[in-house]
Amino acid sequence: MLEILADRTYRHLFLAQVVALLGTGLATVALGLLAYDLAGGDAGMVLGTVFTIKMVAYVTIAPIAGAFADRVNRRALLVTLDLVRAGAALCLPFVTETWQVYVLIFLLQSASAAFTPTFQATIPDVLPQEERYTRALSLSRLAYDLENIVSPTLAALLLALVSYNALFFGTVAGFAASAGLVLSVLLPGPGPSEPRGIYDRTTRGLRIYLATPRLRGLLALNLVVSSAGAMVLVNSVVLVRGVLGLPESALAWTMFAFGAGSMVAALVLPRLLDRLSDRPVMLSGAGLAIAALVALAGLVGAVGLTWPMLVMIWGLVGLGYSAVLTPSGRLLRRSAHPEDRPAVFAAQFALSHACWLLTYPLSGWLMTQFGTVPVLLGLAALAAAGLILALRLWPAGDPAEVAHTHDNLPPDHPHLQGHRRHSHALVIDDRHPHWGTHF
Repeated sequence: MLEILADRTYRHLFLAQVVALLGTGLATVALGLLAYDLAGGDAGMVLGTVFTIKMVAYVTIAPIAGAFADRVNRRALLVTLDLVRAGAALCLPFVTETWQVYVLIFLLQSASAAFTPTFQATIPDVLPQEERYTRALSLSRLAYDLENIVSPTLAALLLALVSYNALFFGTVAGFAASAGLVLSVLLPGPGPSEPRGIYDRTTRGLRIYLATPRLRGLLALNLVVSSAGAMVLVNSVVLVRGVLGLPESALAWTMFAFGAGSMVAALVLPRLLDRLSDRPVMLSGAGLAIAALVALAGLVGAVGLTWPMLVMIWGLVGLGYSAVLTPSGRLLRRSAHPEDRPAVFAAQFALSHACWLLTYPLSGWLMTQFGTVPVLLGLAALAAAGLILALRLWPAGDPAEVAHTHDNLPPDHPHLQGHRRHSHALVIDDRHPHWGTHF
């Protein structure tokens, strides 16, 4: 897997991702402490509003940014967005009112909503071979999982020496370093695109996404991972600290188990995907995550919750979680032309976070109102609905090429090469406006 780091452009982009993630992780810790300083007992409400602002920015800004990402220089865009994020983070230590936090977080997360899908859409152009791109996806997943471990540890070490406000300067340094690393390489452009109206450009990624069967299946699987993930991220602290009465270190190890399961999947998947197609791997991962939630509900109902049980189940959830998420970039790459990839990656970014916008509050509400077993079964049922939808929306035998006929093009059109009926990888575009065998 690490051999792809020999590619200088990808190596710099990967390092940019790592330092930006570390900076974001430090900001997450510092925001919790800042919220407590500003609001005291209402800190939970402040943080809840911050996370809601983050999701709203992701859902609304990403499609708009993706629509115009192919019209500007990618390197200049990514560097500018990193500098905007650094500027917003630089202001956070000096806020004195909660509304100032909300404004700065919206600015920072809006820049992230434009940065992340553009960055993700650049990687398949840097690594066009599918085998190398698959390994890049696994390495990216590892970076996310390691960040969940390294950032809190680094924050704890820094807080022993400095105040929490200094963590925001670490965030600034992370985004600035990311900008420098992106600036140090030349990035391939997506190629020329057709002139389009604002509405057409803004909705193009969503229309391509929703017209492609494998991506409709991916949307349903996003519901699976957000249901399982919300259970872990929202309720682990309640289960470990409230139900089991364990110390904070136990919570850290519980979250480590989830991250470790995800890392195991990321390490195994490149070789597995060399032999198997994406669909069975992703559906199996979804099934594993659902089965783990149901199993924990059954065990809690039968014998009560224990910490070793929770750690083991969270590891299995992490394994299934990563098995769904890691190959998703391959589906997006396969389903769009290079010039449309930023818009399609932005559509995935927005739609997947819309699922989280549903499951985050649902997870907390079910836990608060009904307790451990009902929240596990409720989220497992929602995830199972997502899996059933994925099976229906993404048929088995997803072909690499589709034979089809064109009546929508003149006989001398270059695309036909003299043959109205031909076969190639089908991608939704102006010549193929829907999925099918006749146009």
